[in-house]
Amino acid sequence: MNYNTSQKIMGDETINKVRKFGVRDKLGYMFGDLGNDFFFILVSSFLMVYYTDIYGISAAFVGILFTVARLWDAVADVTWGRFIDTRKPSKHGKFRPWIFRMSFPLVISGVLMFVHIPGMSNGFYLAYAFVTYILWGTLYSTVNIPYGSMASVITNDPVERTSLSTFRTMGAMLASLIINAVGPLIIFVDNKADADGFFLAAIIFGLLSISSYMASYKLSTERVVMPENNEISHNLGNTIKALLKNKPLIAILGASLIFMMSTMLIGAVNVYLFKDYFNNTAALSIIGIVQTVTVFIAIPLVKPLVAKFGKKETTSVGMLIAAVFYILLFFLPNLSTSQFIAVSAIGMFGYAFFNTMIWAFVTDVIDYHEFLIGIREDGTVYSFYSLARKVGQALAGGIGGITITAIGYDANREVQTQNALDGLYALATIVPGAIYLLIFLILVFLYPLNNQRMKQLTIDLAEKRKNKN
Repeated sequence: MNYNTSQKIMGDETINKVRKFGVRDKLGYMFGDLGNDFFFILVSSFLMVYYTDIYGISAAFVGILFTVARLWDAVADVTWGRFIDTRKPSKHGKFRPWIFRMSFPLVISGVLMFVHIPGMSNGFYLAYAFVTYILWGTLYSTVNIPYGSMASVITNDPVERTSLSTFRTMGAMLASLIINAVGPLIIFVDNKADADGFFLAAIIFGLLSISSYMASYKLSTERVVMPENNEISHNLGNTIKALLKNKPLIAILGASLIFMMSTMLIGAVNVYLFKDYFNNTAALSIIGIVQTVTVFIAIPLVKPLVAKFGKKETTSVGMLIAAVFYILLFFLPNLSTSQFIAVSAIGMFGYAFFNTMIWAFVTDVIDYHEFLIGIREDGTVYSFYSLARKVGQALAGGIGGITITAIGYDANREVQTQNALDGLYALATIVPGAIYLLIFLILVFLYPLNNQRMKQLTIDLAEKRKNKN
């Protein structure tokens, strides 16, 4: 098999003069996650408060809904990833066509989530929320799985893949910046959730989302196209065995699961924290901007630090910094809004390295899976990684909704009790701090692909591919 990125391999036919990897591919991959996160971040940050304050659904039921939906999505991810791995590539590639086909129904389902019909019964709102949210999550899998898998066929060069990971993070952060800066100004009126504002935000971000998906489709090029391999459809058992033996995959799955859980939890809790604890929903825009700025500060540091120390080593230190400063916030409960944002910004800078490099970790464990089993199964391996993230989302949604109810939050109260306010503060500080500390321990003691071992894996895998051919 030829892995020259200046050629495109499809079966026995070699098509020369394929455009070389460059800025266009990076921008195309960035636009893909920009499209994903225009809705994903809107949902993760504001859907719970939409359900509690607009539909009048209890936070506990919302938590159950999020848990059920994410567990269903996890199954959908693996099913869709396996389905794609058994499909023949088209002339447009193996993954790009699915982004084009499924992005339209995905965005339409996202807008439907924020439709509010006044005067309906509680049962209607519960049923409508359940159906539209499950539908959106399922359709999200049909776009996100091929998009995430596509990185491994845009290029086979580890350095170029790291740049794709960085640009993907840039796309996510740009979406986060826009949504967290502009979103609260649209959806809140006089510090209260507004149904028309939510619907307007869904339409605006939906249009931006579909535009980004189309840009990703047009700008990206799949260069590494595997010849058809009939073994894939008959060896799921071998795949599962290999996945269970893939220690780097298991470790990064665990770290990603709890990192996503923390991200989702913070996103959901921060809305209530700034709305009720700090009485300042405008600060949601500020902290969204700060989070994005910390990532863009970290991005130029990633390449030199990884080149010198390695991905595992750089990311571990970042997670330790995040853990220390979020735990510190818990012991400083009387901070002003600006002081809270300033301290949390240091923690955000720490976990920005994990957030930036996670997709490069995924391509590494996909390579390691190929080394173990001798078959390239990008979609399947990525879908299992996505499964872990969905489980993290499920746990965050469930735990978030249940704990917000448990601390005594009541959407019908004009002013929350002190116990509820203290509980919100704890959920926003000590809980993520403990999670980041756990991720640090996983990376240090359980993730085996340090800088030296990763270099050796690249050599060993190249030799194995050469011998196979």
